[in-house]
Amino acid sequence: MKQNLIPEQRVLEEVKKAISEGIDINPASVKPESSLMKDLGAESLDFLDINYRLEQTFGIKMARRSVLDHMEELFGEESAIDSDGKLTGKAAEVLAVRYDGSGKKLHAGMDMDDLPAMVTVSSIVEGVVNLLDTLPEKCVNCGAQSWNLHEETHIHCGSCGEAATFTSGDDLTQIWLNQVQENKKIF
Repeated sequence: MKQNLIPEQRVLEEVKKAISEGIDINPASVKPESSLMKDLGAESLDFLDINYRLEQTFGIKMARRSVLDHMEELFGEESAIDSDGKLTGKAAEVLAVRYDGSGKKLHAGMDMDDLPAMVTVSSIVEGVVNLLDTLPEKCVNCGAQSWNLHEETHIHCGSCGEAATFTSGDDLTQIWLNQVQENKKIF
């Protein structure tokens, strides 16, 4: 269900805060189009810290594995990354769907080392919003349809006070990949 308690602008503010604190930079330098690695100097381990901060802020569980890891699990070895460590044509197609309109230069044969630099502030915001939009229609604890905002970034049941449960980032990625496969007949 598309939630409307936490607006995208609020998500952007919290993502910028998590990034600036996670990599110890001035929040003013964090722009929606900024690449975390190329523009902001983030390193691989910084992504873990940023994800942790976002999980704590919103009560969600970010994906632990990449879209490409999920593709390999769902569709077989070398479906996403070939034996030379390059992006396959099918993976480029899938990622183009995921990042449609983002101006990303995805193509078959792309070196895997180039992909992390494509993660932007906006793509993280989109990921958080997608997770928040998995808010169930009813509280899993009491069945009420009464969601309230708690501490500005946490959604709780207005009836019993239980924190909302969201689909995990890894589960959401698998659901999305199955939908892409069904709609696009990529695999």
